[in-house]
Amino acid sequence: MATWLFLTNHALVLYHLARKPLITAREVAEAIGITERAVRKIIADLSAASYIRKSKEGRRIRYSINPVLTMRHGSLSEVPIVDFLKALGWKRR
Repeated sequence: MATWLFLTNHALVLYHLARKPLITAREVAEAIGITERAVRKIIADLSAASYIRKSKEGRRIRYSINPVLTMRHGSLSEVPIVDFLKALGWKRR
């Protein structure tokens, strides 16, 4: 029987970026069990959709979440992304 999950890889990457703004793609990949290349593609997707912003901090990249955007699914389109992250235990800094 196939294994299924409640959260997509996009949701998991977003959660890890929110939790640790200076986390590397390699660390995210190890945490959720996908390739670093897949994480980089997801980060590009999230950035293109304005869910995250990237800024250089020394040799690292700092990720910040855009709090005004809502969930993408039609039935959840009124739920702010920060409410979703808070439900997973994220505390806004």
